[in-house]
Amino acid sequence: MVDPTSDLGEDVDEADAPECVNCGEKIVQSPTHRVVTWVEGGNVSSKHFCSEECRAAHGQ
Repeated sequence: MVDPTSDLGEDVDEADAPECVNCGEKIVQSPTHRVVTWVEGGNVSSKHFCSEECRAAHGQ
């Protein structure tokens, strides 16, 4: 998978793009892309959302 923190506009193939955990939409060059990251038990985890609305609907 492409680095989820890469700059917008970089070439991201849809097959490698993250999916929104709320609606399942592939996130490709989206300025509304949101990432929630946390550390738990020494492990880093993250969730991708296509918009602030999807993030809110998921309860994040």
